Amino acid sequence: MGNREDLMAGAKRCLYEKGYGRTTARDIATASGVSLAAIGYHFGSKETLLNAAMIEAIGEMGEALGAVVIAANQVSDDPEVRFAAVWDGLRDVFVEHRGLWAAQFEALAQAGHAPELAQAFAAAQKEGRLGLAAVFRGLPEVPDTEEEVARGSFYQTLLAGYCAQWLAAPELAPSGQDFLRGLRLVSDSVFNPVRP
Repeated sequence: MGNREDLMAGAKRCLYEKGYGRTTARDIATASGVSLAAIGYHFGSKETLLNAAMIEAIGEMGEALGAVVIAANQVSDDPEVRFAAVWDGLRDVFVEHRGLWAAQFEALAQAGHAPELAQAFAAAQKEGRLGLAAVFRGLPEVPDTEEEVARGSFYQTLLAGYCAQWLAAPELAPSGQDFLRGLRLVSDSVFNPVRP
């Protein structure tokens, strides 16, 4: 690998191990085996490098999410069974990528004060939503339609909430069956409300 690739790999390692806010330029240089000056030369700033590393790492994690769905699709043809299996499978992704999930929350909290970071997350939003829509439907990709963006937004919201619960208290995070039961209950109360 060249210096640029080494810096990216080092920055991703730092995101997993130290988080977004605690990673210094020196940490990245040490982790990548590249000089401090190379960060400025290749990326302009530590923040630009960390943002790029965050987006790339999220993409890699998306591949892990896709593998969960492939496995769930092999469990059953029943959409309810697959839905629960996906959420259960996400636990392994959370364990494997725990540092990145935590770094994302940390970075999101700082995005209001870091326009570059906010732009990086905003740019990835639509792609991420379409990716989640595809992942949860067991498809390689979905068309860029309002319907698929809405579907992806719903899953993105569930996923962020699940992640927050899992990071705070993994033993209390809902199971796939809990998600399925909750979906049934919420759907019923929205589409078949009990009138007083």
